[in-house]
Amino acid sequence: MFVRKILNYFTGYVKIKVEGFFIERFINMCISKKILLMNIEREKSTIMYANVGVDDYKKLKQIAKKTKSQIKIQSKKGLPFTMYKYRKRKIFLLLFILAIIGTIISSNYIWNVEIIGNVKISTEEIMRSLEESGLTIGTSKNDINTNYIINKIRLSREDIAWIGISIKGTNAVVKIKETNKAPNIIDENKYCNIIADKTGMITKINVQNGTAVVKVGDIVKEGDILVNGYLEGKYTGIRYVHGTADIEAKIWYTKKEKAPLTQQIPIQTGNEEKKYSIKFKKNQINLFKTLSKFEKYDTINENKKIMLFSNFYLPIEILKTTNKEYKLQEITYTEDELIQILAEKLKTELLQEIKETNNIINVNINTNSENEYVEVEVTYEVLEKMGKEQEINI
Repeated sequence: MFVRKILNYFTGYVKIKVEGFFIERFINMCISKKILLMNIEREKSTIMYANVGVDDYKKLKQIAKKTKSQIKIQSKKGLPFTMYKYRKRKIFLLLFILAIIGTIISSNYIWNVEIIGNVKISTEEIMRSLEESGLTIGTSKNDINTNYIINKIRLSREDIAWIGISIKGTNAVVKIKETNKAPNIIDENKYCNIIADKTGMITKINVQNGTAVVKVGDIVKEGDILVNGYLEGKYTGIRYVHGTADIEAKIWYTKKEKAPLTQQIPIQTGNEEKKYSIKFKKNQINLFKTLSKFEKYDTINENKKIMLFSNFYLPIEILKTTNKEYKLQEITYTEDELIQILAEKLKTELLQEIKETNNIINVNINTNSENEYVEVEVTYEVLEKMGKEQEINI
């Protein structure tokens, strides 16, 4: 069906209006004659609109006569009609032909890479590995050795268990499966201490190998030794070991901010301007003046790759820039309002830093107000694993 529609575009098609009391019979006869009616729309019970190919349109007269229907052409569409319309515009015709030739040539290259299956590994990181292995935007499909790329990435990355690459049109689909984190293998011949990798208060320490230096309740700073990598016996003396321990600590995450009660707040006016650019590979053509007509505005950028149909991308991107105007409005908050606003802002920022949000045990909010200013400090107390290895040089 899709191929038939494409062919109809190149051969031309017309939008028709069919009027009569036997519309269903008209449709059934078209189906029996293998006449494709596209985008059928019904108006009342006696009127129908549809698109039909030029060659098929010639066959409709006999069907219309048998079903006592009237057919009228509403519009003509497709390549032949477009060519006829611009037959006197030689430059347009030349550009059109060049565009077709360019499309055919570009079909031999990769213009989009789609990555599927990555969760822990960022798309940007995978793209770098693909580029280093020979798969980049603009690469000729004849120059791509998928087996070589797959093997090179699997040998160079331990976090990818499986990778598959398939070329569809001008689109390269890369599917990956990430590995589960391998357990740490302890080298008994590597002697090391365990040191603090952050500042906090020890809440649990269970030493499997080595000598504990701290106890529950001690405050430690980053870099302090928690477990010495040796054992000392009355008769054996000092024996160096690979220190191992299960250590947990209370960690404090703190942020502070000060703000005036009276502030200039940006308020959207509802006015916006949209500007477009065309990007071909690394070259960009701006279809607008660089300067905005707004004095103050927020900018939103969107990129859209040109795609003729599924998996057939062109080396062209449309860049859309939207500028939304705002004006500054003076607002005076009460102390309670500003404390709440600052506290919520600081909480959001801190939660982005905390990896184990389920282990938060307490939240402290301290405030101070003076001279028309409010200062807010938010502290999260979190239970986290503590400690990292520090090799002992003997």
